[in-house]
Amino acid sequence: MDRRSASPFAGRTGPLLASLAAPASMGVSGPGLVLPEAARALSATPAATAWLMTAFGLGMALGTPLLSAAVGRRHGTTGVVRAAAVLVALGALVILLAPNLPLAVAGRALEAAGAAGLNVAAFQLAGRDRSGRAPGLVAIGSAAGGTAGLFAGAVVAGAFGWRGALVLPLLSLPALRPVLSLANEESPRTPTPTSTPGLPFDILRNSRFLSAAALMLTLSTVNFALLYAAPRRVAALTGWGPVETGAVASVAALAGALLSWQLVRVAPALGAVRLKGLLGTGSAVALVLAVTAPWPVAVLVGSGTSALVTAGGQGLLSGAATETLPAARHGNAIGLFNLAFLIGVAAGPALASFADQTVQFI
Repeated sequence: MDRRSASPFAGRTGPLLASLAAPASMGVSGPGLVLPEAARALSATPAATAWLMTAFGLGMALGTPLLSAAVGRRHGTTGVVRAAAVLVALGALVILLAPNLPLAVAGRALEAAGAAGLNVAAFQLAGRDRSGRAPGLVAIGSAAGGTAGLFAGAVVAGAFGWRGALVLPLLSLPALRPVLSLANEESPRTPTPTSTPGLPFDILRNSRFLSAAALMLTLSTVNFALLYAAPRRVAALTGWGPVETGAVASVAALAGALLSWQLVRVAPALGAVRLKGLLGTGSAVALVLAVTAPWPVAVLVGSGTSALVTAGGQGLLSGAATETLPAARHGNAIGLFNLAFLIGVAAGPALASFADQTVQFI
């Protein structure tokens, strides 16, 4: 991208694309504090009800390659956005009408596949800004949505019932019209270029890509495990209810996500090796604090630190994942990189739930 187009992307479309990604990501954490209420309403165990969170991560992980490849190759970014919106609406409808847990889980998976498509489209459009600022804004918006979902879910559940906390991605839909206009403006009448067909062995053999994707998987798994576990620790240590817990947990994680912009700004001076070391160390420290610290403030600091390195890493490592690949392979590489992130979205709550049940059993 030339200099003329880099600034408009960062200044004009970055916030727009962030507003598309943020509500889609709210679905990850939205049910976090209302799972006990959902378990009672659906006559399910707490462990089984945790699938309402895990299914969302799995749906996003499966929806990312499905929409980016099957839909994106034929219809470009505009087709991805439209298909994703339909899936979000359909999944939300199933959730709102589901009489039992399996159907609610199925609705969450459908909704998540649509949310994944909205995130893919946001990052594809932002990826045209080679400065990395627009992807950074989208990553921050995605992280902010994921963290604010805790509080938003608790508030919506208090006003409209627990099902409302499961359909927060519907808030992405008002951004569809300007995003579709942007996609048409950037690539009128032609689909978004895609990579060559076939299995991406060249990408998977690229050491820079593998390093960036593996680190992103680790950061994401830790972060979304803490989105599940940290609010429960805070509630156990303080005795607060869902709204109070959701508020402080969201503020801590949101502060970390917003501070990640400073990391984006200083990243070029750090260099690739030091940046990766900082991200990995920050994630490890965050996990130790959130899991072992006996003080609520320390748990919240750990959660915020994890949000900081994850949001910063998603924006910065996406560039590292593609920098040594041909331009024709960037689309597939970004899709696979985001898939690594989304596997962490699914694995984090599942691992945290398993650990919670194991500790209770012991």
